[in-house]
Amino acid sequence: MWALQRQLGVGVIAFFVVAGVSAALAEERGDEAAPPAIRLNTVGYLPGQPMAATVAKDAGPFQVRRLADGAIVWEGQLSPPRLNADTGEKLATADFSGLGMAQEGDYEFLVTESGERVRFRIAADLYRDPFRLATRAMYLWRCGTPVHGEHAGQHLEHGPCHMDDALLDFVGQPGVRGPMTGGWHDAGDYNKYVVNAGVTVGVMFRAWDDFGPAIEAVELDIPKTEPRLPDYLAELKWELDWLLSMQADDGSVYHKVSAKNFGGMISSDKDADPRYVIPWSSAATADFTAMMAQAARIYMPYDGEFAADCLDAAERSHAFLLAHPQDHAAEQKEFQTGGYNAPDADDRLWAAAELWETTGDAAVLLKLEKRIAASANVDVDWDWPNLKNLGLLTYLFSEREGRNAELVERVRKSLIAAADEIVAASKAHGYARPLGKKYYWGCNGTVARQAVVLQAAYRLTGDQTYRYTILDGLNHLFGRNYFGRSFVTGLGERPPLHPHDRQSEGDAVDAPWPGYLVGGANPGATDWTDRMEDYRTNEIAINWNGALIYALASQLASIPE
Repeated sequence: MWALQRQLGVGVIAFFVVAGVSAALAEERGDEAAPPAIRLNTVGYLPGQPMAATVAKDAGPFQVRRLADGAIVWEGQLSPPRLNADTGEKLATADFSGLGMAQEGDYEFLVTESGERVRFRIAADLYRDPFRLATRAMYLWRCGTPVHGEHAGQHLEHGPCHMDDALLDFVGQPGVRGPMTGGWHDAGDYNKYVVNAGVTVGVMFRAWDDFGPAIEAVELDIPKTEPRLPDYLAELKWELDWLLSMQADDGSVYHKVSAKNFGGMISSDKDADPRYVIPWSSAATADFTAMMAQAARIYMPYDGEFAADCLDAAERSHAFLLAHPQDHAAEQKEFQTGGYNAPDADDRLWAAAELWETTGDAAVLLKLEKRIAASANVDVDWDWPNLKNLGLLTYLFSEREGRNAELVERVRKSLIAAADEIVAASKAHGYARPLGKKYYWGCNGTVARQAVVLQAAYRLTGDQTYRYTILDGLNHLFGRNYFGRSFVTGLGERPPLHPHDRQSEGDAVDAPWPGYLVGGANPGATDWTDRMEDYRTNEIAINWNGALIYALASQLASIPE
């Protein structure tokens, strides 16, 4: 991602309007085809679940036809069009949920009067392959090893990369190299950032907690580097092993591994820029503590030795945080790459929650509840700068004894209120977008990440509305949007072909590497272009994919009636 966004945070993106190209201008220049009138989930729909499309037409009849025999299986009327303020369009809605448990297969949505039509699929296992592809994309992000794979008849590979990670010049050992190979490339660039790993690993671990059996049933088609582990946990361990190398002897955690500037658009195995370890930050140290405490309990059934190493690392970093209570930003004035500096109160809350959940330490619970009492509100809109939600959910759903009942109730009410706000935003929007009218750097990741809050509300209440709103988010990301296109490479109709991604740009394959969610419209609803140069809307990043993985995992098991 671009340096300024990471340093300053998502809230400043509106100031960079001049750097982008609006959809209208792109269309005028020929960069983009005009959006189709019918905008629906181009991956498809689950049988028995809500099915709807947005249509940029006046009210009129529509049909759904089964392609196998041409039979009309549903007829309906478009809703009266209403103004969708953020896109400036008058939009109608076509609800064909009445198909219910329709026969699985391929269908066609048809606007009767104009003859415009779009194909879609209905299948109970609809999201299995998208989940596999998005999770396998994490493997394709691996650093410090050869990577290879096949997709849609094309071979993807790069050789060993960044095997010299990383120089310790900025942490007091000039000319010495540390053992920081491995991990995932962070985004469209090849640097590696602990803070962004925090939200990514944290959300992916929560997916395992919430949907582990369904996830474990999916073969990810990645090398069996850890035969004792399910594929999903083996992929996460690749990142965790790198994270462990980022802990200093005193328990502090280095902030990132990075070149001084963003490199060229070349394949990772051709990137020879010197890379350095950046000094510690309290946010990185707290996020590390949380991830390692989570890992200690998640890996225990599979690899007790690794789990013990993770817990030891978490406790050492927690001790360092107790001895250094001040918010400490990383010193990185020599670097123009992603800053990822943000206040650490949310990171410390999350760290305490995960360490208490793993150990049951009463002293840790006391400090955790003090932090929660000061900030018990579950956030609707969150990403790497604010990880409080992860800690609040761990506390809320804990089965350990000793929690403050009044505080638990505060968090519970706040969670429901946040989920209700997300549902209301979806219902009010012309594309049922759960994030409503908010657009900024990486907002597609937030659309997907809202599934974490919605699933938690469903778990508490059993109200299917929350689960349906997760589907609204997936519908939006896969084509029910202003552009009528999928935002995930290699998936759905007209997916991105030119993401801001050095690996896709630098290899010999024409198509982009598959399974990556691009950042999305920024700063306005129509400001996205499928151009490699448009980094502010068309980059990829691990935190956005981690959120997509969670949302897709939520649909691996059938939704109860």
